[in-house]
Amino acid sequence: MALIPYEPFRHLENVRRELDRFWSNDFSPFDAGFAKGFGHIHTDVYETENEVVATCDIPGLEKKEDVHIEVDRNRLTVSGTVNRVNEVKEEHMHRQERFVGRFHRSISLPADVSSEGVTASYRNGVLEVRMPKLKGDSKKRIDVQFH
Repeated sequence: MALIPYEPFRHLENVRRELDRFWSNDFSPFDAGFAKGFGHIHTDVYETENEVVATCDIPGLEKKEDVHIEVDRNRLTVSGTVNRVNEVKEEHMHRQERFVGRFHRSISLPADVSSEGVTASYRNGVLEVRMPKLKGDSKKRIDVQFH
């Protein structure tokens, strides 16, 4: 019978992924205020053999200083501000649904990625972030020396 190393925090990673999935879904009670008020952005994440790719719908960005991207091993954080020039005077506005203001999204990634070599491009309201996977296994086995 093979021995399996005990990893006490292994189950916490599953809980974190489930919480990320829970909060990333659209909930009708929050649609009117919570999700839109805090700039919820819709994101797809997939992986290839060599990289993890995230695509985020963020319409309305005008310049690269409006978005900030941080990559930390297995977490991607995208934040920034959408500024829109009022095309119509406030008193003439009947409905305003397009998002204006700050947004923030932190996402668990399916694999550990390197912060070196990350590329990001923005086209037609979609931000694409490509992150190279870390080479090799990030776990290290330690041999015990018995005396």
